[in-house]
Amino acid sequence: MAVTVRIPTPLRTLTGGQDEVSADGGTVAEVIENLEANHPGMKDRLCDDKGVRRFVNIYHNDEDIRFLDNLETELKEGDTLSIVPAIAGGAQR
Repeated sequence: MAVTVRIPTPLRTLTGGQDEVSADGGTVAEVIENLEANHPGMKDRLCDDKGVRRFVNIYHNDEDIRFLDNLETELKEGDTLSIVPAIAGGAQR
């Protein structure tokens, strides 16, 4: 089944500049594997040996997968995954 994956600007070099790609999979983990097969280097940017990297957020439709079933979050045809790199900062003095 195909889902739409929204790609943030820093990762678009891996997708040929595309801001959205289609990927197959029934879970977030399967979609990441499909992304890796079609856009090598994607998995290393998104995951480490513990799962999704600390400063990467992945949303299933509008829900952070960390509050769902993380990489085992089930997907259905037409769902959207959004990859959002965390931004850190603070007030300047």
